[in-house]
Amino acid sequence: MSRSGADLTLLLLGGFRTLVDAAKEELARRGYHDVRPVHDFAMRAIAAGADSASELGRQLSITKQSAAKTIAVLQERGYVTREPDPRDARRKRLEVTPLGFEVMREGEAIFDELRAQWERQIGAAQLATLEGHLTKLVGAVPIRFDTPGWLARDLDGSA
Repeated sequence: MSRSGADLTLLLLGGFRTLVDAAKEELARRGYHDVRPVHDFAMRAIAAGADSASELGRQLSITKQSAAKTIAVLQERGYVTREPDPRDARRKRLEVTPLGFEVMREGEAIFDELRAQWERQIGAAQLATLEGHLTKLVGAVPIRFDTPGWLARDLDGSA
């Protein structure tokens, strides 16, 4: 059976959604019912150096206002804090809390478990082949933090 390019796109998106939805459900079972994919993207960007709403917005390709809302939610839930900047007392820097790092590690472990589940379903060799083909097609560099904003953009790059 021949498939179209649109079918391939939907299969790849379906694989992504299946893994993300399963990880979100498992995180909830483990007590992290309030974590969403965008929260993980935001915490990873903050851990990598996005220490303000403006910088987080740039990293995620979302508006400063959206970044500020995400930060507020993450602060409220104890995943990030605003700490005084040691170089400029007037400025507050974003930092991921130990709880935030715990959630990210838990999510990584869940994705490893889901990968192992797929490996059991289709076999180690088939999964390795799939991963090898995807790496050839999309490159070895992991997805960038700007995925939340990228998903909302038009083809010309505008929101």
